[in-house]
Amino acid sequence: MKRNLKSLIGLTIGATDGEIGKVSEFYFDDETWTIRYLIVEAGGWLFGRKVLISPISLLSPDWEKEVFMVDLTMEQIKNSPSIDTERPVSRQHELDLYAYYPWGSYWGSEFHSGETRLPISMYNTILKDDDETIISGNDKNQHLRSTANVGTYAIKTADGEIGKVDSFLIDDSNWKIDFLVVDTGNWFQDKKVLVSPKWINEINWETSEVTVNVSSDHIKNSPEYLISHILDEEYEAQLFGHYDEPISNKIKS
Repeated sequence: MKRNLKSLIGLTIGATDGEIGKVSEFYFDDETWTIRYLIVEAGGWLFGRKVLISPISLLSPDWEKEVFMVDLTMEQIKNSPSIDTERPVSRQHELDLYAYYPWGSYWGSEFHSGETRLPISMYNTILKDDDETIISGNDKNQHLRSTANVGTYAIKTADGEIGKVDSFLIDDSNWKIDFLVVDTGNWFQDKKVLVSPKWINEINWETSEVTVNVSSDHIKNSPEYLISHILDEEYEAQLFGHYDEPISNKIKS
């Protein structure tokens, strides 16, 4: 099922022995468009510290009670590596997390947690030589992005700016971002539309702009996305038909 990430902000994260805190935002991999971490504000018991939790630790969510249970204890969270979420998360920070938590390494084919199928990052293999971690090739590049930051980016076509990113839709079976929700604002009468990451031509991280390879008219005449409606196969077929693309060509897990 598709979930609007905005609806997940503020959800409770529960450890096996108590409440950890509330979800404040997410980090995703800008190569695979997969959620890598939930950022959780731990509250008073941990002096307001923010912690990173991988979806690998999530058990089956209780959507009605708006609670995510994780297979971790509060003591594990308390003693986890401290990370400044106000700054980019380095690869070394990630390695520290994966060395501490029972997640196993995140390179390989896939992980399973409860009923949730979890894809992993497509980073290059990390080799080890005499207990020293060697990060090869493009692994030195940073690909983690904050949904809070990208959620304010402008959306542009070859014809000019047509709106701003409003939110993201994820598939709750694999935590992959299927669509960006675009608020067209004053451009097209406050209409919200969906844009697949597959249609993105370029993201300029310096200017906070996303350029898509579809025309302004395509965006303007795209089927409207209503937050109150469940995104079903019929709507997706209509959306991809509008862009002359078979639904089978969606981003694959």
